[in-house]
Amino acid sequence: MKLRTLATVAVGAVAFAFGAGPQGDFGFATVQAQAEGVRAEVGKYLKDASALIKAGKYKDALAKVHDAEGVANRNGTENYAIEGMRVAAASGAGDADSMVKGLEAMKASGKLPAANQLPMMESIAGTYLRNGNAAKALEWSNKYFQAGGTSATVKTIQTQAQLKSGDMGAVMKDTMAEITAEEKAGRTPSQDKLNLLMYAASKKGDSGTEALATEKLLNYYPRKELWAQVLGTLPTKKTFSDRFSLDVYRLKLATGNMKEANDYMEMAQLAMQAGVPDEAKQVVDKGFSANLLGQGSEGARHKRLQDLITKRVAEAKAAQSAAEKDAQEAKDGNALVPLGLGFAFRGDAAKGAKLIEQAIAKDSLKRPEDAKLYQGIALFMAGDTAKAQSVWRSVKGTDGSAELARLWVIHARAGK
Repeated sequence: MKLRTLATVAVGAVAFAFGAGPQGDFGFATVQAQAEGVRAEVGKYLKDASALIKAGKYKDALAKVHDAEGVANRNGTENYAIEGMRVAAASGAGDADSMVKGLEAMKASGKLPAANQLPMMESIAGTYLRNGNAAKALEWSNKYFQAGGTSATVKTIQTQAQLKSGDMGAVMKDTMAEITAEEKAGRTPSQDKLNLLMYAASKKGDSGTEALATEKLLNYYPRKELWAQVLGTLPTKKTFSDRFSLDVYRLKLATGNMKEANDYMEMAQLAMQAGVPDEAKQVVDKGFSANLLGQGSEGARHKRLQDLITKRVAEAKAAQSAAEKDAQEAKDGNALVPLGLGFAFRGDAAKGAKLIEQAIAKDSLKRPEDAKLYQGIALFMAGDTAKAQSVWRSVKGTDGSAELARLWVIHARAGK
């Protein structure tokens, strides 16, 4: 609440007491006139306090309010005017306790309109927060909302007070409710809200909520740097299997987060081990194009790996017909999965996706959720983004495959 408005409270209260009936922000002129008046010995202090408030001398104004309190046998109107002046002076002085005293007395008098209580409560909560009293700021912001307030400013005060008091559970609950409401209304949650949810979850150690907030940030506000952060922490999760190391690199490459020569070298070697030499060749070729491979003292080693991969690609191409026949005739579909990825990276992604689909249909896979992840990748490479996303959403693995699938959905939705 602005000081100008609080000053209007005070001036309005005094003017009302004198019967002048001014039109202020709080509309004291609309309050029914009281029988009592303000005597001169009280009024002089209040007029002096009002002038001091206008001059920005708030502590001096509070002293005048104190002087007015010293007058004996005050009537109800005098007390009401004194408290109104106290609130305005205390707000300028940053004295939240005095503001509370004034507000409670004005409410108890029965003369303060209900519509004027919320702005006062807003100012009290904000003053407590500025004074570093998070507990009191939270108390008064909660009172504000319990009284029916809807101010976005007070919501910010409440959230900051929760953060400063360490109540991350409350921050998470309130912020998640706001995000859900925004999404249900068809609106995009603000980046600040999503960052707040991620921060609170991290502080509380709630990895599930932190991951949810991160995915929502990637979904609504995708950034290369955020992808790097997510992909950097993914392998450190206890439930994340080491066998998905290549898949993390695949997303790094897709999101522009391959930064060093070792990234390209390790990814290429992992692709070779997975039986997808054509992917390995694409990786090293991109490393050379980026001038990260083939340079410096390791340049010769990089070239030897490139030559080896080129040889393996030729061998795989020559053997693909026989390999396909053997995989098709096998009782299970395990050999069809890497074969399908091989076709996808060799330039026939549509066929690759069909081979993996056949593998899944055999219903005898060692890791069926992994197969669905790779079927989605092949479909995405073939340009069938809608079906790829549908397949990825069906992945239910608990060791990393479902997380990777969700990230691919986000990446595909971003159109990158």
